[in-house]
Amino acid sequence: MDCPVFTRYATEEMLRIFSEEAKIQRWLKVEAALAEAQAELGIIPKEAAEEISKKANLNFVSIKRIKEIEERIDHDLLAVVNALAEVCDKGYGRYVHMGATSYDIEDTAWAMAFRDALLIIKDKLTKLTRILIEKAKEYKELVCIGRTHGQHALPITYGMKFALWSYDIFGCIKRLDFFLNNSIEGKMSGAVGTFAGFGDKGIELQKKVMEKLNLKSALISNQIVQRDKFADIIYLLAIIASCLEKIAKEIRNLQRTEIGEVLEPFYKEQAGSSAMPHKRNPHRSERICSLARYLRSLVHVALENVALEHERDLTNSANERIILTHSFILVDFMLLEIISIIKGLIINVKNVQKNLNLMKGANLSERILIKLVEKGIPRHIGYEIIKNAAIKSFEENLDFVELLYENELIRKSITKEELRQLVNPYEYIGLSKEIVDLTINQIEQSIS
Repeated sequence: MDCPVFTRYATEEMLRIFSEEAKIQRWLKVEAALAEAQAELGIIPKEAAEEISKKANLNFVSIKRIKEIEERIDHDLLAVVNALAEVCDKGYGRYVHMGATSYDIEDTAWAMAFRDALLIIKDKLTKLTRILIEKAKEYKELVCIGRTHGQHALPITYGMKFALWSYDIFGCIKRLDFFLNNSIEGKMSGAVGTFAGFGDKGIELQKKVMEKLNLKSALISNQIVQRDKFADIIYLLAIIASCLEKIAKEIRNLQRTEIGEVLEPFYKEQAGSSAMPHKRNPHRSERICSLARYLRSLVHVALENVALEHERDLTNSANERIILTHSFILVDFMLLEIISIIKGLIINVKNVQKNLNLMKGANLSERILIKLVEKGIPRHIGYEIIKNAAIKSFEENLDFVELLYENELIRKSITKEELRQLVNPYEYIGLSKEIVDLTINQIEQSIS
């Protein structure tokens, strides 16, 4: 049975990084860099390094032969080492992997994969940020009802919604950049981190190997790069997934029939339900929310891998084959989905306006309360008057302003015309437009 992560969600870009062939090719590349560095330091013959480097690719080392060896010895990295050694002429194969341990190769190869995959993720995050910024500009003046606790609150604008999301995604880019610059490390320090297999040239050797692979060296390690680094990356990807879910969940809620302000793109031959032809389900946003749940669950596994025994045990290995590839592949897919959704998002302006006025002005209670206080009415008294009028207006479908004006204290303090003006939602959006402009300008300067 095929894994849906690879068959349903993996893009070609991610498959080029996380396929079995790509993994083995990275291992071979690390072995070649090790041999080259050892030759430069006089640890192995120059001719041996040239032969190893020449043969360390899948043109010479066959996947079939690697699997045959692995079937016999039950060790995938050593199978690659042995298969590479077999194809090296003049006995130079004996120098392959000399002094190294498996995780010198595997963890360094993981660092290469992390770097390449994160750059792909960053490119999509940047694209999404730009799309959200354009939407923020387009809808900067579209006033809508804000909601807190699922209830109508004060007016905001759709421009603010998009600008806030762009700020969230920009924050993800900044976190990603920090990780790229500080947390991706390889190692070449041997079985317990002492460089013993490389003699007194170990530190210099590790530096050379990492330079060849354009990686940073771990300052200190045991048999592995410490797993807090790996937990960092799973956590980073889970945060990105959660930010995407935040957008998708809002789209889902705004697409509810009784709200109807937003619609996912819906194509001519698309179907929403097998039973109900009228359905136009936000299934793509739902998919993003579903995958985000799974991705967050992987953070727990990654944290469990941090506390390995002594200089390491193998309890991280099996699950890392799953959680690392799945996290990258799924976040990449989620980004493609949300980019497509936002680009084709439909906003029903009529429903936006209808919902904005649904409470007949009662949702402008804050503005009225402030004005009543300015008119000399104690805040707690004004609060009760407004609250009671709002409840009666909602329950009996009565005009909110008329109900307010039935109160003698209100009539003595303010005119009905003033009240009508105070419940105009288009005049109580605060600094929404300025906030959108400020947010857009700062983000655009940073990502330009």
